[in-house]
Amino acid sequence: MTYALIVIDVQNDFCPGGALAVPEGDRIVAGINALMNDADAVVLTQDWHPAGHSSFASSHAGRDAYEVLDMAYGPQVLWPDHCIQGSIGAQFHNELHSDRAEMIVRKGFRPDIDSYSAFFENDHSTPTGLEGYLRTRGISDLLMVGLATDFCVNFSAVDAAKLGFNITVQMDLCRAIDLNGSLAAAQDGMRAAGVTLAT
Repeated sequence: MTYALIVIDVQNDFCPGGALAVPEGDRIVAGINALMNDADAVVLTQDWHPAGHSSFASSHAGRDAYEVLDMAYGPQVLWPDHCIQGSIGAQFHNELHSDRAEMIVRKGFRPDIDSYSAFFENDHSTPTGLEGYLRTRGISDLLMVGLATDFCVNFSAVDAAKLGFNITVQMDLCRAIDLNGSLAAAQDGMRAAGVTLAT
C-alpha cells in the first residue's frame, strides 16, 4: 500500500455561507469523492478550534480579521471565528463521503497555537501524528486536495515533501483564499519544495 488521498478541511465554514468561506469551496466535493474510489487510504483533516482560539481576531482587542500578529511561534493571520469544536461550521460538507476516511486528523485544538499543516502545528515542531500513521501503513505517495490551497493545503504539502513523501497536489480539486498574492506565493513555495502541482 503506497498511495493515500489526503483531504484537507472540506468543512462547512470553508464553503460558501460559512464563517471563513473559500470561493467555490463546495465545487470540489464531487471530484474528491470520485478520487476516494482509487486511493489505498483516505485521510481527512478537520480544523477543530476551541472557542476563543488565539488565531481568532475576536480574541485580540482592536484587531481585525486578516491582520497579521506576531505570536511566539511566528507571524499569524488573525481569522474570523471558524470551525469551533462541535459546531455545524466545523462539520464536514454534507456531500463529502466522510465515511470513507480511515483516519481523521483534527488540528488547531490547542488554544494558543494554530495548525495549518496536517503534519505539524504552526510552530513547525509539534506533530499531529499523521506522519507516524502513514509510515506504519507503508504509504509513501500522497495526493492532496481541499481547502484552502494557499494555507492548509500549502503547509501540508510542503511539510509532507520535507518529510520525504512523494506529494502531488491536484490543483483543480483545491480552492484558495488568495490574501495579497498568497496563492502565487504558495504555488512557488510548493514547487520549490518538490511538490508536483497537477490538474
